Amino acid sequence: MEQFKHILARAAERKGGIDSVMARVYQPLPNHQLAALTDDRILAEFSKKVFQSGFVWRVVEQKWPNFEDVFFQFNIEKILMMPDEMLERKASDPKIIRNFKKILTIKENAHMLHAIALEHGSAATWLAQWPAQNIVELWQFLKKEGARLGGNTGPYALRALGKDTFLFSRDVEAYLRAYNLIEGGLTSKRTLMQAQTCFNEWQQQSGLSFQEISQIIAYSQGDNHV
Repeated sequence: MEQFKHILARAAERKGGIDSVMARVYQPLPNHQLAALTDDRILAEFSKKVFQSGFVWRVVEQKWPNFEDVFFQFNIEKILMMPDEMLERKASDPKIIRNFKKILTIKENAHMLHAIALEHGSAATWLAQWPAQNIVELWQFLKKEGARLGGNTGPYALRALGKDTFLFSRDVEAYLRAYNLIEGGLTSKRTLMQAQTCFNEWQQQSGLSFQEISQIIAYSQGDNHV
């Protein structure tokens, strides 16, 4: 396993020095800021990433204000009160992306977040308290308990919310495979734990967040898919 200082040095060679590299990366939110999020923002981000999966992200961004209007600014209590007939009507609204199966996930993920909030006070508190050293277990939780939050969808949503996580971007995956640090499919438990072990070690070496480490690995090789 390569020492992180060597990864950082290679990124610095490619990007004009360590200061230049560190200026390009960005940090996750501190836990107290993450815990201050409202649960509607978590549902909104989960929903956005579900719609962006396999679709043109720019189009989703353009239409997202309409999603906010149609789905009550993702107010979880209001969404849970929607009867199935109302959900079907909203699924045919031309102002949004009319993909009924993905629209169903809004209510399904609202149920998940509501259950979490009942147990932990808020979904944001639960999210902030989840230890980064076991972040892949959070990925697996979202895949199992959520709707269409498996693969990279859940991790990308977490990154967008400010939760510290690495990503299996194209360059990060390529690096891990080139150094034989992971094997098998990206969703296998063995692969996830292998990657988690690597990032835990690099974090101990560097003192950086998983997010920064992940981005620096991407800048150290390939096409910089961070």
